[in-house]
Amino acid sequence: MKLVLGSASPRRHELLGQIGLVPDAVRPADIDETPLKGEAARDYVARMAREKALALECAGDEVILSADTTVNCGRRILGKPENEKEAAEFLWLLSGRRHHVMTAIAVRTVDGLRERLVDTVVKFRPLSNEDVNLYLASGEWQGKAGGYAIQGRAGAFIPWLQGSFTAVVGLPLAETATLLAAAGIRAGEETP
Repeated sequence: MKLVLGSASPRRHELLGQIGLVPDAVRPADIDETPLKGEAARDYVARMAREKALALECAGDEVILSADTTVNCGRRILGKPENEKEAAEFLWLLSGRRHHVMTAIAVRTVDGLRERLVDTVVKFRPLSNEDVNLYLASGEWQGKAGGYAIQGRAGAFIPWLQGSFTAVVGLPLAETATLLAAAGIRAGEETP
């Protein structure tokens, strides 16, 4: 079976490499990622992963892996900030609080679709003006759900988490390996 990564995320590609998997192809899905009115974060992220997997062509010898990550604080979905002002708003909202990072994965073959959602609770320490301004100046917030990257400088903001670190980065490895194995691709084995 050939592994197709349905995501352009370099973080997801790197995470797959950690478990010995290199995609045979990378085909990001082009879908509308706008949350539906009143849609819960859990439902939104699961729908995005599913829609990405279903939007791609799937040959008989392919396994498509797609994923989506969102940050949820209270009832608010924090996607990728559109600009520095919105990134600052997200950081101040998260400062000193717990929030949920949800990553949904979908694995598709011609035989069907397997899905999993991983919910990780993350706590930010209270942030100072200097913390926020230095982080914004780094540009690391760009293209990141919630406006931060736990594997980067924002790791210094996080004294505690409950769940999957790799899910917060963008791909829960244990759950991904299990779904891929069920579809015929085992972590640590070379794909032909």
